[in-house]
Amino acid sequence: MKIVMKFGGTSVGTGQNIRHVADLVTKYANDDCKVVVVISALAGVTNKLVEVAEQAKKSDEKHIDEFIKELLQKHQAAIETAITSTTLQTEVSQITEKTIAELEKVLTGICYVGELTPKSKDYVLSFGERLSTPIVWGAIEDHNVETQWFTGKEAGIVTDSNFGEADPLMNYTSHLIQERLGPLLEKGVIPVVTGYIAANQDGVVTTVGRGGSDYTATILGVALQADEVWIWTDVDGIMTTDPKIVPAARMLPQLSYQEAAEMAIFGAKAMHPRALEPVSKENIPVRIRSIFKPENPGTLITKEPDAKVKEAVKAVAMIPDVAMLYVSGAGMVGAPGSYAKVFDVLGKNNINVMMISAAASEGNISMVIRRAILGRAISTLEIALLDRSGLVSEVSAEDDVAVIAVMGANMKGTLGVASKIFATVAKKGINIRMIAQGSSELNISFVVKEKDGAAVVKAIHDEFSLDKI
Repeated sequence: MKIVMKFGGTSVGTGQNIRHVADLVTKYANDDCKVVVVISALAGVTNKLVEVAEQAKKSDEKHIDEFIKELLQKHQAAIETAITSTTLQTEVSQITEKTIAELEKVLTGICYVGELTPKSKDYVLSFGERLSTPIVWGAIEDHNVETQWFTGKEAGIVTDSNFGEADPLMNYTSHLIQERLGPLLEKGVIPVVTGYIAANQDGVVTTVGRGGSDYTATILGVALQADEVWIWTDVDGIMTTDPKIVPAARMLPQLSYQEAAEMAIFGAKAMHPRALEPVSKENIPVRIRSIFKPENPGTLITKEPDAKVKEAVKAVAMIPDVAMLYVSGAGMVGAPGSYAKVFDVLGKNNINVMMISAAASEGNISMVIRRAILGRAISTLEIALLDRSGLVSEVSAEDDVAVIAVMGANMKGTLGVASKIFATVAKKGINIRMIAQGSSELNISFVVKEKDGAAVVKAIHDEFSLDKI
């Protein structure tokens, strides 16, 4: 059997956790099971790197100095706890110090030029995984198991030059990965690879964007023709809803790629849809497992949904911190491209639209966006379209709403699901502000006031008996 195991930031959040990761890896790696390991940055490090890169752009050298000291202390503490051999501790510490010295030079350079390009930002963000992976390598090596660590670039992941959201060149990448990692697996060596990081054809560092380490794992899984990809995280698997809202929430034993993608978009602790793309094409199963409960088999993600589960609805999720944006105008009616102009303005200003609903009259359109960018979205639309275009006469918003998403593969073709959902909400005396359903029919999403969100989730979870799945 051949397994690619990915460990996220929480899994390697502390030296103790890293030691636990090494225990798990060495438990599974044997003559009958070949293991490849993919590692994320230590918990919180990537966000800190984004922050310090922005500070460097503002020529804030003092902030850089403080950050470098904190970063070194954090990783040195992890090394001391995760690795018992003093020889290995020294070796990993030297790698860490050298890597952090390189990062300091990069940040100082950004500070001097006062510019942070997508290319240089990717380079800065690559340091999180470049610092965590050698520690995990040292902890596994400490178990007297032969292992070798690689950056994604060294492993052979080649992408285009779309910095920040690079796409792998899969044919070339698969060839390089098989050439570089394949022989090691045959010899029983455990490759430990940085998640998130790759390189373009010129060898310039790129990152593969959101869900990056998961994406690295699935790329490796496809290239090496793995039997399964395991995503180790801090939850048991994918749940019927957030257990903080409904304590009776259950773990879903099996989902299809499509269902998992829908749930990931709506906040379930699962894989980013981008990361599921390579494995879905090659039909390689993915398993979400808890690092704290390794005896739990977790949620298996496959091509087809679980045939044993006949229920139409499998999960319900709430997305808080969103806002509704309304754009209306008589000039939009019958005007070809009017909606396109609205979305073009938002797109050019990096404002992502999560949900859309439009009236058949064509006179108005409702959108859901992240609440944090609402002010920018309103001002952008007002400056670009209000009165000037003749299309838009009003831009307004509601910032106290939440999205409720009801999901399940068996919803497709099942009569009465939508009516049952909306009747359940109506019984609670709660008003629905907006409704949207994708063409896949795996998901019905609607908007309610945020104060009503938890009550709606509980009511739908009870109505469809999701605690009995």
